[in-house]
Amino acid sequence: MGILDVPNLRSHHKDTRPRGAGIAFILTFFLVLLFFYKEILWGYPLVFFAIFLVFLIGIVDDTIGMQPLWKFIFIGGATLFLTYHSLLIFSLGNFWGIALELGSFSLLFTIFAVVGFTNALNLIDGLDGLAALLSLVILTAFAFIGWKYHDTFILTIATLSIAMLVAFLLFNWAPASIFMGDSGSLTVGFIISILAIKSLAYIPTVSVLFIAAVPILDTIIVMVRRKLSKRAILSADKCHMHHIFYHILEKNSVKTVLLLGAIQSLYTLFGLQWSRGINEGYLLLFFIFNTFFFYRLLRWSMKHYQIEC
Repeated sequence: MGILDVPNLRSHHKDTRPRGAGIAFILTFFLVLLFFYKEILWGYPLVFFAIFLVFLIGIVDDTIGMQPLWKFIFIGGATLFLTYHSLLIFSLGNFWGIALELGSFSLLFTIFAVVGFTNALNLIDGLDGLAALLSLVILTAFAFIGWKYHDTFILTIATLSIAMLVAFLLFNWAPASIFMGDSGSLTVGFIISILAIKSLAYIPTVSVLFIAAVPILDTIIVMVRRKLSKRAILSADKCHMHHIFYHILEKNSVKTVLLLGAIQSLYTLFGLQWSRGINEGYLLLFFIFNTFFFYRLLRWSMKHYQIEC
């Protein structure tokens, strides 16, 4: 199909490689659902229609390219289909005895959250095996939640996604022979967003920030840095978290991926410790502290190692 990743100034690979793996494993995802889990597929038809729309957006982006703003708009449009199955974020949580309900802002915030995380996973897909490994850690947490609370939808979608990513990772681990492309990263990010919303019936809202911490922290920090530098927040650069750690670890991609995977695992385990009804205020403050800590750490690293964006 000619879906190739040609190296540019931000690439870590030096030769042209195929990046259409997302087409293979997402189509497999739908085929397995169609043949083995029809009750789930037909039980949530518009959810899977929305996933398929994001998949198509990814293919278009891989083949002819798409401006970030248009991706946001189309993914936001796909998110609207989730409302048919009441997959919305209705509350921000319980903070010192005050329940922050979103009310009429539920749809707007849900679109913001889904579009934000879907693109966050896409942005961190910059090293061999990184997006797949982080996604595996996050999906394992949701599989556990589905198993613990007997939620067939969460458990099935999470374990099926884990299976397809494990197969993909066999070919994507450094040195990768193929990349997932936007058809893969955008769709996997969208699937994780859906599982996160569905899991809010069992876990605190703030816990999701920890379960999926690394992509979220990376996106927040990068956008804050660009804003403070008076640059467009959607501009591309080489100062994502994985770029900086890659430089610090002497350009060893395997060590960088394993380090970020370990960091994500610690955050994910922390996020799974909490149940609904707790005071989420202290959890939110702790997440904000972690964001500030990583911002200062990465800023110092850029200065110390003379890393240019």
